[in-house]
Amino acid sequence: MSGKPVEGRMTADGDGEAVVFLVGMRINSWWAVRSWLPVFLAMPRMIKEQARDRERGMLGYRFLPGLRNFAVLQYWESKDKLLAYAVDQGGEHRPAWTAYNRRARAGRDKVGFWHETYAVPAGSYESIYANMPPHGLGAVRGVVPVGRRGERAADRLGA
Repeated sequence: MSGKPVEGRMTADGDGEAVVFLVGMRINSWWAVRSWLPVFLAMPRMIKEQARDRERGMLGYRFLPGLRNFAVLQYWESKDKLLAYAVDQGGEHRPAWTAYNRRARAGRDKVGFWHETYAVPAGSYESIYANMPPHGLGAVRGVVPVGRRGERAADRLGA
């Protein structure tokens, strides 16, 4: 999600549902590398798998690094496709999730895991990008001039 700035005031294209998925981990003990490293390494494999097969439904992502918290912001085509990926027996997610749960049951609290899913109905979100490269939802759906969807945030939200 980088590139040349688009001059002017733009907004994300499209008018359907927006599905935002945040997923991350927290290293609770730096010394317990065997506990957190498998979790840390699983995410790039899943992202690579999702990016390689666009039919799975992930539209785009951005890594959100931190000091002990690491996260990924993802945009999905639909909540149904996100949920289908989560339970796909042949994908990268199921073995990673099974391994994490096995460690958690064994009492290894050296790494934490979290996710949040937001399925936002059409007309319930808005965006603006002023002199920015396509960013966020605009990077995955494309951008259009603000006037096409409304000059004010309230207009774009259908208020």
